[in-house]
Amino acid sequence: MVTFEELRSGTATLAVVGLGYVGLPLAVAFARQMNVLGFDISSRRIEELRNGLDRTREVDNADLQTARLRYSNDPEDLRQASVIIVAVPTPIDEHRSPDLTPVRGASITVGENLRKGCVVVYESTVYPGLTEEICIPILEARSGLKCGQDFSVGYSPERINPGDKVHTLETITKIVSGSDAATTDLLADLYGSVVKAGIHRASGIRVAEAAKVIENTQRDLNIALMNELAVLFDRMGIDTLEVLEAAGTKWNFLPFRPGLVGGHCIGVDPYYLTFKAEALGFHPEVILAGRRINDHMGKYVAECAVKRLIRAGCAGRGARVGILGFTFKENVPDLRNTRVVDVVRELEDYGFAVLVSDAEADPAEAMHEYGQQLVPQKEMRNLDALILAVGHTAYAALTPQEIKSFFAHPDKAVVLDVKSFFDPQAMRAVGIDYWRL
Repeated sequence: MVTFEELRSGTATLAVVGLGYVGLPLAVAFARQMNVLGFDISSRRIEELRNGLDRTREVDNADLQTARLRYSNDPEDLRQASVIIVAVPTPIDEHRSPDLTPVRGASITVGENLRKGCVVVYESTVYPGLTEEICIPILEARSGLKCGQDFSVGYSPERINPGDKVHTLETITKIVSGSDAATTDLLADLYGSVVKAGIHRASGIRVAEAAKVIENTQRDLNIALMNELAVLFDRMGIDTLEVLEAAGTKWNFLPFRPGLVGGHCIGVDPYYLTFKAEALGFHPEVILAGRRINDHMGKYVAECAVKRLIRAGCAGRGARVGILGFTFKENVPDLRNTRVVDVVRELEDYGFAVLVSDAEADPAEAMHEYGQQLVPQKEMRNLDALILAVGHTAYAALTPQEIKSFFAHPDKAVVLDVKSFFDPQAMRAVGIDYWRL
């Protein structure tokens, strides 16, 4: 097995497979200290990175351009590596089951180019047992080598929060685990060289896998509770945010908020855990209940819009509804598993014309992933209702009077604020029928 000193001295190479939101920041961080090969199957992605451009915006272009990092989409280049870190996405399919295509594909590619003594580390979020039950057998079958004898495996779950410049790779405690003690020790030294917040050694790979998947399951359930309360309080005529602000004056009240739950983590990871649970004959009622609530929120927001349009006398077929924001969270271009699309599709089912604009997203990606056209904000005109779905900072400059100019009938302006982004008093003061989740 390679030593940390060999990696740090440059006599051994580290490779990162998958240069997305997780892999690229990791590769750039390690490249400050050692020889790093960045591998991605996308030739377009490799070309962009070679030109110093990161469209995820997770790495500043200046840092990217100065990083001593080699890029490749040739799998044979992985044979140079003594440590290979796999950081590919683990999405769900249309049936809400784990889609293991990326992690299986990466394991095949790595296995076919694995050399003796190599350490393979997985960062992708998976259910407990997946690394040992699926990834290691693929590595062994494709390489002809034996884990524990010819190579070793580790698991160190990613904790990247897209768009967050405070909680970064360096400032979040890193969990490490290995198929043996020596591998765990190596990973502790390796990740410890770039993560200043410290290292937590898990007793085994399954413990580390489970720790990662429940981090987001816990958040999912807390948000589900807030969403259920929001629906209840709306029926009672109580403003949910006012209730949460009042309750938040107690020191141990957790500051969760209702909303659309998408993205590559919170809206996905619980399904990995429930998939494994049901495979073992255990039905996880609480986790699935939370998922049902959160998956329903797009439909709920759309129904609230329809009700308010009916009250305003503007709910005829062809009514125009504008939506601001299409990414899964604010101030990032990330469209993965956005639940804004649920609002769009539900409104379209009612026969409404839906215009979607986003200050951060790539229109070409929105069209490719969802078949959704994104229009410039200036085209948000002659509307019957407006939904603020994502609280991008770019929308903070919108005044109530400017928002009224978006409407065909300003005296009947209907605004639904999913993120409690606008000032309700200011909106209502100019005659806007304002609702917030």
